[in-house]
Amino acid sequence: MTPLHSSSSAAESTMEDLSNHHRSKNHRRRRHPSTTTTLSTTNGESDGEVEDAEDADPEVWANLNKGFRQVQSVLDRNRLLIQQVNENQQSRIHDNMVKNVSLIQELNGNISKVASLYSDINTHFTNVCQQRSKNNSSRRDK
Repeated sequence: MTPLHSSSSAAESTMEDLSNHHRSKNHRRRRHPSTTTTLSTTNGESDGEVEDAEDADPEVWANLNKGFRQVQSVLDRNRLLIQQVNENQQSRIHDNMVKNVSLIQELNGNISKVASLYSDINTHFTNVCQQRSKNNSSRRDK
């Protein structure tokens, strides 16, 4: 019985160490919320030029914002659907279990919507980046 207890204690100790390590990593991240990321570009733009480009096109940012708001809306709906499915499952009432079929079908459809929305965001953003790259190349060639 003692070996089992000691291995259990060792496992708990290891789990505590990992948990404390994880907490300390998170704590370090929270301490420095103003950390900035240096942007690297393949076409040799400086960080200042990239920032100017970001500020120059509010339509791009508005489009990205719209896409991410749509995604968030679907994800919020999914969260509510999952809560309802869990409540229905826990109730073990036949009618509630039957309702779960349609709720889960809606969840599956919403997951496809989210994937499609992210794909659209990616496509739009990639097109904007490629267009900017072409525009910057043509300006340098002049």
